[in-house]
Amino acid sequence: MPTPPRAVLFDLDGTLVDSAPDLCNAVNRVVADLGHAPVPLARLREVVSKGGRAMLAVALPQLSDDERLALLPSFLAYYAQALAVDSVVFEGVADLLAGIEARGLRWGIVTNKPEYLARGVVEGFGWSQRSAVLIGGDTLPRHKPDPDQLLLACDQMGLLPADVLYVGDDLRDVQAARAAGMVSVAALWGYREPHDDPSTWGADHAFSHARELLSAPGLLPP
Repeated sequence: MPTPPRAVLFDLDGTLVDSAPDLCNAVNRVVADLGHAPVPLARLREVVSKGGRAMLAVALPQLSDDERLALLPSFLAYYAQALAVDSVVFEGVADLLAGIEARGLRWGIVTNKPEYLARGVVEGFGWSQRSAVLIGGDTLPRHKPDPDQLLLACDQMGLLPADVLYVGDDLRDVQAARAAGMVSVAALWGYREPHDDPSTWGADHAFSHARELLSAPGLLPP
């Protein structure tokens, strides 16, 4: 990396926040409305980063795509009622964010979660004044793996993509970072299905723990 980054952007679910418990609660409220048995958290956790449709597909495989799509508004409404209740930050994330700030860098969030829900999570964790930018999945017409959201975040921070790291736990995060011209970091502590292989994603860096970003040689300025 020719010059140290001036900012770090993060995905939200599966990267900064373990939101699976609250998302699972919302899915199971939809499932209960239909009279079905609840889905175990461990099964839904694998697909959290892939969004509400993927979670409903796991929870209600017997329904058609159109039938599950019709349930998406109910799922989102349930989730909006309790989106920072059982969710927690991943181990080491608090230290990572504090370390980034201590080095004089800014950080922000670019997520495919709808912006109003992402904003609720950010507020719930007290990050509203700390996060330099928040771009949601519906902020622009296109979202990850397209680079538009990341480029907008750079514009809002007044930075070039080459000055920014992007950290995420999904292949789409790496694809978006590459398309935007950013250095990509795979968050291996996040959500993955058993068949997902991050070594094939082509990320510039990959770490198993959030704190490792602070100590990786040459990644962040001292």
